Amino acid sequence: MNKSKLSKVISRLDEHFGKPFDHSKKPPEILDVLIATKLSQNTTDKSSFKAYTNLKQKFGTWENVAGIKTEAIKDCIKVCGLSNTKAKNIKEMLVAMKKNYGTLDLSFMKKYENEKVYEEFLQYDGIGVKTISCVLIFAMGRDAFPVDTHVHRVLNRLGLVNTNSAEKTFEAIKDKIPDGKRYELHNNLIKFGRNICRSNNPLCGKCFLYSLCRFPDRQSFRKLNLPEKVAENNFIILEHL
Repeated sequence: MNKSKLSKVISRLDEHFGKPFDHSKKPPEILDVLIATKLSQNTTDKSSFKAYTNLKQKFGTWENVAGIKTEAIKDCIKVCGLSNTKAKNIKEMLVAMKKNYGTLDLSFMKKYENEKVYEEFLQYDGIGVKTISCVLIFAMGRDAFPVDTHVHRVLNRLGLVNTNSAEKTFEAIKDKIPDGKRYELHNNLIKFGRNICRSNNPLCGKCFLYSLCRFPDRQSFRKLNLPEKVAENNFIILEHL
């Protein structure tokens, strides 16, 4: 890991996208973040936010959602895709949490160390390290670093890691990021990955990190004609709970 290069990446991302939303003033509830992040898996944040809003508006509380049939959850969240699996996971998780803790108010977990939070939530189907890291940041105010497909792709193209999965990228870089910078780096890498360093047809010709990049095809993509106007997608669901 080249710490100097990482610092340059953080700085240039900050210059372009600015500091992310300050969620610490009014953090969402732990279960809100957990379920919203679960819904966002393998779909867009705008679609998953619609699914999340549907559940909240129709049933009001997670206690109520725990008491309804899985099919009713599925109907509310079908807009975000994979609704069968997500509805089943959410229903089973809520029922199990109610049994395990006697409540769906998970604020007691704020006294847990990070490793204990990971250990606790990993027991539920469909909840992985990235989702739990989001809970640590957005609901608990911890200095964690979630790694999704965008973050994984960009860090590998930049040559900051050399891994073949988001989970391995998380392990490779989580302790290398300067304290206090993990949240902003996470958010800005997502925006960068969506808008510039896209999975298909990356816009290398307008990339402000090009000089730091190690993506083998960067020169070929840099020669391509750029679209005149590209609408940015900076909506992140966890900033709107």
